Amino acid sequence: MSRQSRARRTLLERELELGAVDGVLTELCGTDPNDPAGTRTGGVIAFEGPGGVGKTALLGEMRRRAAARGCTVLSARGGEHEQGAAFHVVRQLFQPVLAATGEDEHRRILGSWYDIVAPAVGLVVSGDGGSPDPQGVRDGLDWLVTRFAVEHAPVVMILDDVHWGDTESLDWLTRFAPRAVALPLLLAIGYRPEDLTADAAGIRGLTERQGSRPHALAPLTPSGVGRIVRDVLGHEADEAFCRECWAMTGGNPWEVVELTAKIRDRELKPQSENLVALRELVSSAKDSGLNDRLTRLGTAAVRLAWAVAVLGIEATPTLTANVAGLSETEATDVVARLAHARILAPPRGGTQPLEYLHPLIATAVYQAIPGALRVAMHGQAATVVLAAGLGSAAAGRHLLEMHPEGDPWVVRHLRAAAREYLRAGAPGAGRRCLARALREPPALEERAAVLYELGCSAQLTEPAVTVNHLRAALEEPALGAELREAITYRLAQAYGHSGRMEEAAQVVAAEAGRATSARTRLRMQAEQFMWNMFRADEKESPARSRRLARLADHLTGRGMAERYLLGLRAWDAMTRGEPAATALHYAEEALRDGLSWTDDDWGFEVPILVALIFLHCDQPGRAEELFNKGIAECERKGWRGSHLAFSITLLGYARYRRGALAEAEELAREGMRIADLVGSSTPAHWTAVGTLIATLISRGRVREAQEFAAGHGGETLPQATLCPDVPVVRGELSLAANMHREAREQLTAVGRRMDGRGMRNPAWCPWQLHLSQALALTEPRQAAEVADDAVRRARQFGTHSAIGRALHTAATVTQGPERIKLLAESVGHLERSPSAYDLAVALVEHGAALRRIGLPQEAGDRLYRGLEGAVQCRADALVARARDELSAAGLRPMQLRVDHTSPLTSQEQTVAEWAAQGWPDERISEETGLAERDVARLLSGVYRKVGTDRTGLAKLLGRARRPPAAPPTSPATEIPATPTPATEDR
Repeated sequence: MSRQSRARRTLLERELELGAVDGVLTELCGTDPNDPAGTRTGGVIAFEGPGGVGKTALLGEMRRRAAARGCTVLSARGGEHEQGAAFHVVRQLFQPVLAATGEDEHRRILGSWYDIVAPAVGLVVSGDGGSPDPQGVRDGLDWLVTRFAVEHAPVVMILDDVHWGDTESLDWLTRFAPRAVALPLLLAIGYRPEDLTADAAGIRGLTERQGSRPHALAPLTPSGVGRIVRDVLGHEADEAFCRECWAMTGGNPWEVVELTAKIRDRELKPQSENLVALRELVSSAKDSGLNDRLTRLGTAAVRLAWAVAVLGIEATPTLTANVAGLSETEATDVVARLAHARILAPPRGGTQPLEYLHPLIATAVYQAIPGALRVAMHGQAATVVLAAGLGSAAAGRHLLEMHPEGDPWVVRHLRAAAREYLRAGAPGAGRRCLARALREPPALEERAAVLYELGCSAQLTEPAVTVNHLRAALEEPALGAELREAITYRLAQAYGHSGRMEEAAQVVAAEAGRATSARTRLRMQAEQFMWNMFRADEKESPARSRRLARLADHLTGRGMAERYLLGLRAWDAMTRGEPAATALHYAEEALRDGLSWTDDDWGFEVPILVALIFLHCDQPGRAEELFNKGIAECERKGWRGSHLAFSITLLGYARYRRGALAEAEELAREGMRIADLVGSSTPAHWTAVGTLIATLISRGRVREAQEFAAGHGGETLPQATLCPDVPVVRGELSLAANMHREAREQLTAVGRRMDGRGMRNPAWCPWQLHLSQALALTEPRQAAEVADDAVRRARQFGTHSAIGRALHTAATVTQGPERIKLLAESVGHLERSPSAYDLAVALVEHGAALRRIGLPQEAGDRLYRGLEGAVQCRADALVARARDELSAAGLRPMQLRVDHTSPLTSQEQTVAEWAAQGWPDERISEETGLAERDVARLLSGVYRKVGTDRTGLAKLLGRARRPPAAPPTSPATEIPATPTPATEDR
């Protein structure tokens, strides 16, 4: 019987399923094959059913039909004994494509994702590119498949036996599959529903997301079974015999085919008088039929069949012969006999792995190997695989099956396998190897290192497990100083990232007291200072600040530990409200030539703090540069978790502080999406929550902010310092919603906490600004006192944005001429800051106050400028208020002409460069012929565009520039005049 006839036979009664196949292929390829631009729709089609029901045959027919339509076809299948081999399924898909090309082409295909994705798809990457996190690898695979689908459209990916897929491949597949509908890509999957593991459970729902259901393959009817029986045994097979075959097999196509082959081999006539013999044949086959068939083929056939079952995907003819203890000539003969006996599939030649004819046979053969012998064969397989140069990860699957015997060779290769898995972004697989190495067990002097590696492998996903392993590592007697330092650092990180800041500080404090090396002691002190700073419940903040200040005065910034301490000193100075110049001095000393955000030995906390210092010291442009650098670093290394979430969210917070509210909202939402992939209630998650609520309030979408905040109201805040401070943001939201009593309670509690810790900077935590407004209606005197204290603190810090905001708040709780004076002073300071939104608010408030006292011309100037700024910031509620005030003043909205995100004009560039060289406004006025007010107006636009106040211009523009040429003598062409009332807003 030909293979083609056999394929047709096994596809009996599958007309509905084949019709569905043709339907999805038509949607994928289009109705007109000569029209490449025609409509093409991808998606997912799934077939489910028990083993032997015909899923593989159906997918094989689909592969044939797809190829006939000109599709690019990729295929893979899960393996029962390869479920622990990370990216086993993914590698089957892409290795045939990649194997035909060299590294240059691999780099072209993978692009900037090469270092991140290459190990996952089975390519050898030279050098140490670090360990990407799983989300980074998934994103890279998404990019790879999307590009491949577009370049080789239409594409069909066939995935069989998905219930046996490895965790990493399935995790990627379930996340990516919904995107297939938007690509010229069809995913076809087959699985046994009763064998779906917890990792594969999401597979069943893939088709349901597209509004369809998996196609459940039904057993053959008695008529279908009869056709197969008569096709093999002849038309003399009577109805009773055929029906008994159906009853004996339950209509399972594979079992029917196997049964008919056995009947033919036994030369049993298919007549009703042989029904008893048929039942005896079926009974004996179920008990020991396969083993008997193997035994009859001889000892060599048994050994080779066992070797194929043990090796699995690595069962090339050469390796199989080595494990079976046969020569290659003997093995070739045995393979032919096993294929003739319908145990192995016909060999594909060359180095292609040998396969069983059906997974059911593979399972039965593997289970038939005696336990002790199976373990020994896995050991032999590991040796053979390593000798063939397939790597420790390939051998690791076999080492995991061996019994622990205290073998250093096993420990060494399990640790190497773990490193390979971690490099591929599969920490779960690495963890399994290290846990097994620990049970081997390793030598006493190696045990601490294995525990350390095991703890590090779980840090991203299971910090509690990390803590347990690292604490155990610290208790090991054979522990060198360098390893102890590394373990202590990682343990503190695990505590800190779990919100256990106090324990993080305690563990590094203990190590600082124990360390004999000055370098180690200084590093542990830096870590202790940092984790104490992050504690929301720290009770000794003032004392800690004094110790840090004394220490920083003696540091030169030569080593990384000193630079980190200087960065922490800068942060402490900023949050305590010391002069901004002090904080900036230490921040610059810490930054020097840059701080890496992805340094495994130092972490990313201090680089974030340094960037935030520039942000709160009126240099948000500098902060944005650092945040963008951090984002680029994370993406290069494939770190798509908390590090990236923090970087993106804080970039959004910087945009919020500058007044680019639409961008801030977009970035905060993206940061939250990434943070929530790691886990909810993490500091990264709450940073995004606070930033988004604050942004929505500024945009005037208070109800939306309330609904969003309510959705996170039941979550527990981590005991960590957050930026922005979420309780303050909640108080601000209550105030915006006119819930003054709730706002007073929330903000008063924040004030007690912040003042108790010595954090007195209103630029960092503006609780006083909101509290004074919450008190204004019921306790005006106290409101004024709170506002006045905020102004004093802001003046001590010294940035124009902090002083301007505090003065504006003081004005809102003050009446009479003093109110006008405070608003004017507030505008004057904010014009010299990069805070576009705060300036727009102050301008509108000042204009409204001037209108009320009968100064319409001055009011119009402020209101027009405030409206312009509000529109640029996308602050919708402020825009509406400015328009209302203009209407009340008898003025009409202006035509907007200035984009604060555009490059500097020539006049702005000129005055900015002179200001950067230290020229005062008066001298610039004399040189240019402009009025000082016009110079101030030009510089105000510069500050908002480049994101810095005057002190940061030199850094951004460069001190070494020569004085610019004199600007044009007619300034009116570039300094917009106050708009006329008749001007319309487009």
